[in-house]
Amino acid sequence: MKYLKSIVMAASVALVASHSFAQEKPAMAFVVNAASDFWKLAEAGVKAAQAELPGYDLQFRYPAQGTAALQNALMDDLVVAGADAIMISSADPKNSIDAFNRIAAQVPLFTTDSDAPDSERIAYLGSSNSDAGVQAGEIAVEAMPQGGKCMGFVGFLGADNAVERIAGFRSAVEGSGIELVDVRGDDVDFARARSNVDDVLAANPDIDCMVGFYSYNPPKIYEALQAAGKLGQVTVIAFDEDPITLGAVREGSFAGTVVQDPYQWGYQGMKLMAAYLEGDKSEVPADGLIIVPTKIITKSNVDAFEAELKARVGG
Repeated sequence: MKYLKSIVMAASVALVASHSFAQEKPAMAFVVNAASDFWKLAEAGVKAAQAELPGYDLQFRYPAQGTAALQNALMDDLVVAGADAIMISSADPKNSIDAFNRIAAQVPLFTTDSDAPDSERIAYLGSSNSDAGVQAGEIAVEAMPQGGKCMGFVGFLGADNAVERIAGFRSAVEGSGIELVDVRGDDVDFARARSNVDDVLAANPDIDCMVGFYSYNPPKIYEALQAAGKLGQVTVIAFDEDPITLGAVREGSFAGTVVQDPYQWGYQGMKLMAAYLEGDKSEVPADGLIIVPTKIITKSNVDAFEAELKARVGG
């Protein structure tokens, strides 16, 4: 996976403390959970929203590392700098409730990608991770009609998006002869993500299926299978639209990938928060859930999907 260089991200985050929003404009921030190319589409969505919201100062922020502590500190800095509303993809929502409630007591707080429903957040805008997990399971069932043994790989094992995707996958493959034997976490450590796959290839020769639940996991699976000379011998089900993932789907090395729509998270999220700040709460549903649909990408539709992505990010 072509991930954003950590040194650039660290430098970007270092500027937050000294950066103040344009005080004459209401300010809104979109905070992600880790530095990854996955978020480029969300950033493009925020930029598109900025063009339609000239009266607002919109910011897109990466934490220095994908930890709840650094994310929460970043939100504190943003509030101090003058943010009027924040949308966040939490790295660890279950252990960030107090921090989220502290922020929510000061400014309107929304979540995306990974929800924190037990917090005082106003609404979640993003995928149904349960539905996405089911779609991944459907890919597996179609690709392995005789069944198989799968190993999963993910960043944060305890994050809601991971838990729900894994549960959705398991429910979809139930009774099919496909078993998700285990899921290995890596805490968004890319080296560890790769070594997790290498370890499974060495220690579990009976595994004939791998599922990459976070955007960078499928590329790491691809790298490891390629190095081991096993591309095409292990069925791979992916999530998201990393270029390596889409290339693997196109060449037939991956059975398919479930893609989200982070562009709309950024675009709709900014529009939602702007409306909320202006007193219009009609777009917030009673259950606080605004679902942006996911879809399955296979060899049959990967070219059309990639063309759409390139148009959104400007080529």
